[in-house]
Amino acid sequence: MCGICGIVSRDAGHPRPHLEQKARAMLAALAHRGPHGDAFVSRANLAMATNRLAIRGVDQHQPPLLEYEGGVIVACNGEIDNHRELRQTLADAGHAVTLSTDVAVLAPLYLEKGLSFLEHVHGVFALALWDNRHQRLILARDRAGERHLYYAVFGQTVYYASELAALVKACKPELQIDATGLAQYVRSGYCPAPSSPLKHIHKVKPGEMVVIEPTGVRHLRYWDFPAQKATSAPSPRAFDPIFREAVRRQSDIDVDYGVLLSGGIDSALMTAVARSVRPEKNINAYCIRFSESSFDEGHHAAQLARDLGCNFVPVNVGAQDVPRMLRELVRATGEPLADPAWIPLSLVTRRASQDVRLLLAGEGADELFGGYPTYLGARWASHYANLPPPIKALAQRTIDALPTSDKKVTLSFLLKRFILGHELDGLARHLLWTANVQPAWQRRLGLEPPTDDTQHDASRLIDTIQQYDFGHSLPDALMAKADRGAMLHGVEIRAPFLDQSVIEFAATLPREARVRGLTTKVFLKRYALDYLPKAVVTRRKRGLSVPLASWLRGPLRDWAHAHLASGELAAAGIDTRAAQALFAEHQARVSDHARAIWTLVVLSEWLQWLDSERVAQAVEEEQALARQS
Repeated sequence: MCGICGIVSRDAGHPRPHLEQKARAMLAALAHRGPHGDAFVSRANLAMATNRLAIRGVDQHQPPLLEYEGGVIVACNGEIDNHRELRQTLADAGHAVTLSTDVAVLAPLYLEKGLSFLEHVHGVFALALWDNRHQRLILARDRAGERHLYYAVFGQTVYYASELAALVKACKPELQIDATGLAQYVRSGYCPAPSSPLKHIHKVKPGEMVVIEPTGVRHLRYWDFPAQKATSAPSPRAFDPIFREAVRRQSDIDVDYGVLLSGGIDSALMTAVARSVRPEKNINAYCIRFSESSFDEGHHAAQLARDLGCNFVPVNVGAQDVPRMLRELVRATGEPLADPAWIPLSLVTRRASQDVRLLLAGEGADELFGGYPTYLGARWASHYANLPPPIKALAQRTIDALPTSDKKVTLSFLLKRFILGHELDGLARHLLWTANVQPAWQRRLGLEPPTDDTQHDASRLIDTIQQYDFGHSLPDALMAKADRGAMLHGVEIRAPFLDQSVIEFAATLPREARVRGLTTKVFLKRYALDYLPKAVVTRRKRGLSVPLASWLRGPLRDWAHAHLASGELAAAGIDTRAAQALFAEHQARVSDHARAIWTLVVLSEWLQWLDSERVAQAVEEEQALARQS
């Protein structure tokens, strides 16, 4: 893991010293991502830089910025899991790869395979490759989007960086809010690739190569989610060697690692397999804890850690941690992300950074194996829609009358979401259920809700919404949370469920092996019984949630209220009177608006950071004019 950034320019007005200055400013903004050295390369029209978090090849000083024959330069943020196999393949083809770092295989692989080279790479990565022969810049992101890469094209100049905050350092004159990106963020709590909250700045999509040449920009897919389904569920024994090998590959590193452990099946299964694959390793299990009992799974996690022979390391999180941590995250990374779990995740990785450089986590299992309650909702929504109107009206009145609760993922919360949008098609209904801010409130806040192409085969609805989540909220919300929250403290998070072999196995599972009746993750639960007690496997899904609803009525009330009344929100086009009305309804327990309020609070914090960057830009310009005079 590391941070990468760079500039390629054919603009005569951008001489080499100018490019170097901009690239060094971006690298400085990424310092938290790489405490183990950095590297810099510049040419007449090029400046590329990286810093390094050493995970593999720690015996050599090898920041992941390497130049190969023919003027091919590669910068890579990530891990190439099949680098050993690729070394042998390349050696057989006449390419000697002498450096021990895993990214050393990328340039010779490109020279051997051309633009198809990433089809042969397994791992997590965001990379930039410069081919001087063709004056070609390639920007690419791994299949599941675990690593992130932003870029901007202004005329004849291209900028790229691992985080938006770094890119802003080089593109300050163009700091304009993108209306579409803003609307997407308010609706969903994140900006899905290729969007960003700023005009002209884009994200590389998962599984995509952006090829930038003198003739123009091409967007090429090197991988797509497999579409073929099996007619019957495979045996769990067929999956066991695949998952074990995924865990083995991702833990084949040169430094100590730990696990993120909750009381749920995904992290428990991943931890159990990690212990089985490498029984000699001493593994710390890090767990987030809350004083609010319905949100705290620490007692389950502690028992699991004892049973699996791990050292249990709890990290307590409270409301008092939120304001400072949110500001630090937003200002370091530069993009709003409205998942409240961003805060505790960053705090637990800060503690883990005292012991390890890498954590294994259970992300991806829900999207691949069918674990979310919304998948059950999609399974049964058509039955509800076909009920006689009087029955539906009675159900709606009954559910609407259920009291608002501050407890974690209550039945009343799920039912209130379930009855929304019964007149919509399946994917549109799913987007409504998962929205942070409902369309009516989006309009009251002064925003037009985003429009989506929701056409799909109704007979494959579960497939459609799982693939939507896999391609959108997983990479650009959940994995963004993991990457930005952990790398702020120099810790990498890997997800064995997102290994390519696991993805392609899960993609073949028929629907009944994922969601059946009122049961989610049918196949994975069968498999997990070989490693875990039945009580763990059948425990109701809870996920990492934060007691935000009660905090916003209590210790965070004044802080949140000040954010909702901020001039920055109003300047961005948000109706702050509507925001105050939203807040008042939450305080009065008319509705649980915690996620919507949090979305606006994070936006306000981000807008304050953006204003500070504009002020810094103005000061720099004044100082430059003073020096000239």
